[in-house]
Amino acid sequence: MSERLHTAGTTMLERARALRPLIEREADTAEAQGKLTTPVVDALHEAGLFGIWVPVPLGGAELSPRELLAVFAELSYADPSTGWVLMATTLENGTAGAYLGDDAVERIFNGPRMPVFAGQGTRPGTAVRENGGFRLSGQWSFASGMYHAQYVHSLATIEGTDDVRIFITPIEDAKMLGNWDVLGLRATGSIDYAIEGAFVPESRTHVFTENRPLRGGAIYRLGVLDQALICHSGWAIGVGRRLLDELSRHAVARAGRAGQIAGSDAFHADFARAEATFRAAKALVHETWADAERALDSGTVLDVRQETMVRLALNHATSTLADVARFVYASGGTSALRDGVIQRLFRDVHAGTQHITSSPQVLQECGRELAGLAPDQSWVLFALES
Repeated sequence: MSERLHTAGTTMLERARALRPLIEREADTAEAQGKLTTPVVDALHEAGLFGIWVPVPLGGAELSPRELLAVFAELSYADPSTGWVLMATTLENGTAGAYLGDDAVERIFNGPRMPVFAGQGTRPGTAVRENGGFRLSGQWSFASGMYHAQYVHSLATIEGTDDVRIFITPIEDAKMLGNWDVLGLRATGSIDYAIEGAFVPESRTHVFTENRPLRGGAIYRLGVLDQALICHSGWAIGVGRRLLDELSRHAVARAGRAGQIAGSDAFHADFARAEATFRAAKALVHETWADAERALDSGTVLDVRQETMVRLALNHATSTLADVARFVYASGGTSALRDGVIQRLFRDVHAGTQHITSSPQVLQECGRELAGLAPDQSWVLFALES
């Protein structure tokens, strides 16, 4: 295990960028069918993008936090659902590769393609200890990318204890329940699923708060939750940039026509404010993760203030994205109202901003810590506790 972050350069970002035309062409079809299209999934595999979070010893790229931010932003710019699926599945296969036992890893990471994981890590099922493992049961929601997965990543509490673990099961052990009739992010296929009494060997589980990787470098010292903050921050950056670019294209296409926003001084000022606010939110994300990377490279874990800031940076980026989406939608007139890119982006934003990682409670807790009102407390998931 390396004490330092692994960095892979710009190769994966360049591969993600090269897929933009394909992803954009397939976005409407993906939304209509409620999952990514086969050409997009195959292209993501062929580009090696499902391996961006997997430890290097397992054949992955093991990108650093800011490299991951860039890739997620690029794919989310092309299509928010594609970026969302890639960030969720790669988080889960990356942490599995870092934290699962050797026997599990040898069996799972042995194919010609990187395995795809999907599931839910915030609302627990129940596991009963049995010889050599556990019996897992429960029902979970929001399993983004489940239709493309070979393995399921599920949170559960071990019966009779306070032990909360992640359990990895073959896709065949999960019953797909659907229930993804939603406003936006329709192509993520974030369905409900159930598992009834599946046996899970001990090596296919890890403690939810694990931050001592068995393989791979310093990024895995963040633990699952803090790594998830990278996902949603990159997604917000990519979608926000696309919204502003789409509005710019809309305005330019109508320049010279009477009564259009291109000739409005008020619109010019509002666009400048939106651009500045978005860029400031993006800068905070990058500044915060640069500081986190320095801590990881020094061989430590994040301190309480750094934990606060990675949460605050995501919360601020998400709320800024929602403001940008409202501004773009209102400025787009009937072009935004009708079916098209701006309408889809608007809907996707207002699905993505509902995620628990950007909840009002997190913002309140960040403020409490920053104001010096949480002495001797530490972050436990989304709250500060003694």
